Amino acid sequence: MLLDKLPDLKVKFKELEGQLSDPELMANNRKYAKIAREHNELSHVLEVFHSYEELMTNIEEGESILQGDDDELKEIVREELDDSIAEKAKLEDDLKILLIPKDPLDQGAAILEIRAGAGGDEAALFASDLVRMYLRYTETNNWKHEFITLNELGGGGTKEAIIQVTGENAYGTLKFESGVHRVQRIPQTESSGRIHTSAATVAVLPEAEEVDVEINTADLRIDTFRASGAGGQHVNKTESAIRITHIPSGMVVSCQDETSQHKNKDKAMKVLRARMLAAERERHDNQVAAMRKTLVSTGDRSAKIRTYNYPQGRVTDHRINLTLYRLEEITNGDLSELHEKLVAAEMVNRLESL
Repeated sequence: MLLDKLPDLKVKFKELEGQLSDPELMANNRKYAKIAREHNELSHVLEVFHSYEELMTNIEEGESILQGDDDELKEIVREELDDSIAEKAKLEDDLKILLIPKDPLDQGAAILEIRAGAGGDEAALFASDLVRMYLRYTETNNWKHEFITLNELGGGGTKEAIIQVTGENAYGTLKFESGVHRVQRIPQTESSGRIHTSAATVAVLPEAEEVDVEINTADLRIDTFRASGAGGQHVNKTESAIRITHIPSGMVVSCQDETSQHKNKDKAMKVLRARMLAAERERHDNQVAAMRKTLVSTGDRSAKIRTYNYPQGRVTDHRINLTLYRLEEITNGDLSELHEKLVAAEMVNRLESL
């Protein structure tokens, strides 16, 4: 029964209150913000619980009156009881959603990796379109972004882009974008008017703090080289570009966008930590594969998740069989409706799996 969980939640709430008054915690801004957010969320849960508790008491009293002999009072109570039972069902649904375990990384920043896939120049142009779409979406959400890597090709295409997105719930929102994105359209270079299909892959990783992932510096090989590119800030005469290899896993991260070797190293380490954390989470997810199949945001990079069909002006998300004829708005960064549907679908699936 839901009310059985109330005592434990009250104990947890008091523990959090005690931690918030700890001077040592107050000196640690990051940890204090995390505890304060958890305290605020639990406060909301308890408010709903208290409303549910009061409602259950009213229902019990009403049912008791219906067992009595006062017909006039029973008629009044019966109507109120019907309303209370309907409200009870709604509060129970709300509480079930509130009690779903939250991913603590959802609230944090994200590392967004976009790469051109099959389709040659058209795939690179599509990858560039996705970069633009996500940048506009970050602006809509008042998030900040910073390029870690941007490998552009001639003609406006993008081979690879790695972007740090910082803001409230950035990872929790963007994680639904992980997978293969497919585009169907007539390339500008196609003289016969034939529709081509191209693809780009998107990987969304939670940004990892040093405390989340422990990396032994002895396991790293750090190489420096000269940046290369089309010119300007991407090319210099010193070896400022950095390539970091994590020897045990074979992961390789390069960064050359900054003229400072130190800044390039910091950015490359951010990506390495994020990838290592994502790999560890994937190993954990594989251990509970039966549950993972019910999730919308599996993060499976090989799965085709969405098709952008330009001739028909539609976008189809294959995970939830949703088709929206709003291609122009979506590619201009209006992903809100898509994400609302994806979040709702995941909530339903997670409730069923509990």
